[in-house]
Amino acid sequence: MTRVYAFANQKGGVGKTTTAVSLAAYLSAAGNRVLLVDCDPQANATSSLGVFADQLDYSLYDALINRVSLDRIITLTQQLRLDLVPSAPKLAGADVEMVSMIARERLLQRSLEPVLTRYDHILMDCPPSLSLLTVNALTMARHGVIIPIQCEYLPLEGLGRLTHTIQLVRENLNPTLRIFGIVMTMFDIRTNLSQQVVEEVRSHFPDLIFDSVIPRNVRLSEAPSYGEPIISYAPNSPGGQAYQALARELLAREHRENGIGR
Repeated sequence: MTRVYAFANQKGGVGKTTTAVSLAAYLSAAGNRVLLVDCDPQANATSSLGVFADQLDYSLYDALINRVSLDRIITLTQQLRLDLVPSAPKLAGADVEMVSMIARERLLQRSLEPVLTRYDHILMDCPPSLSLLTVNALTMARHGVIIPIQCEYLPLEGLGRLTHTIQLVRENLNPTLRIFGIVMTMFDIRTNLSQQVVEEVRSHFPDLIFDSVIPRNVRLSEAPSYGEPIISYAPNSPGGQAYQALARELLAREHRENGIGR
């Protein structure tokens, strides 16, 4: 069964794209066939994998608006078993164009369903907003939402709005939608604040928060500028090791849900 996740947080700068890209790379390295879908007009996930929008004939925009087949859009990456549906700046206009389209919340689902069986995991990197693009990803997220949260209080405040949106989508569009997991990012071991935020989230979502915490790490910040995921840029860095542990934890959760290893 293809596992489909959305990575969402309307607060920008919380490590959402880094988490989506890093998990995609480590899952593919573990032998899984992975498709990363860049739903963000900023196209950061696209460039983080060394793919540049201005060099492409098609992007996710063309699939959503012009019904171009994903067979013409899916791009190979330098990571074995990791494919990409790239984004482009023109995707920023898709929200307006999608408003008048029939079944506008299911346009992404329509595009992805023909390729589902090719992959073990499909990861969708959402824009940092609760836009129609995000709603499309949540509607498609059959196995849940993964929410990266920076270890500070301001990003924590937006969690309530996101959970409310998830509830609305579950009630109206995707009855199986749930929070699959919460990833604490940018943890600073030097501050009490980081530990307090982790403990706060753990007290409210004890079964959802991942044990693997992602530290602040300069290598994680550098990797996108070289068009590489952390697994190839600096796998032995604290950030690389943390994301490797997170990928293992995610797979272990999936196995438990499937009744494997009980």
